Amino acid sequence: METTWILVADRSKAKLFESKEPGKPLQHVQDILHPEGHLHSQDIVSDKPGRIFTSFGERHGFSGHHEPTENVTRQFTLHLADFLNDGRNAHSYEKLVLVAEPGFLGELLNALNGETSKLVSKTIKKDLMHLKTGDLQQYVAG
Repeated sequence: METTWILVADRSKAKLFESKEPGKPLQHVQDILHPEGHLHSQDIVSDKPGRIFTSFGERHGFSGHHEPTENVTRQFTLHLADFLNDGRNAHSYEKLVLVAEPGFLGELLNALNGETSKLVSKTIKKDLMHLKTGDLQQYVAG
């Protein structure tokens, strides 16, 4: 009997479910919260971007390459990837199903190490955090 982990995630939280037998109800294992995922850029950074001056005396706003919300999201994807990698190392599951909106799912897939990536049996590119467990099970099975 293979154990499948189903991770349903968005930028502010993730829910982990486990399935040991097809057709049996999913078991909720854990919630992983990331409240910073709800914040907006202006809530994350308190200072305005720095200013640069050209040789002609003109001022321009200086901004980094990434928005602060992108950095917060990246931190969460790395945290989730570490969690999933640790679960694989502990032999807690043999298959992995990932469910998230497309952009977040792509970042999460990129954050997984090679061995964990091999266990991904299905990806669903939708935000399904709002679904009840039974509805999620039907969606994942379908």
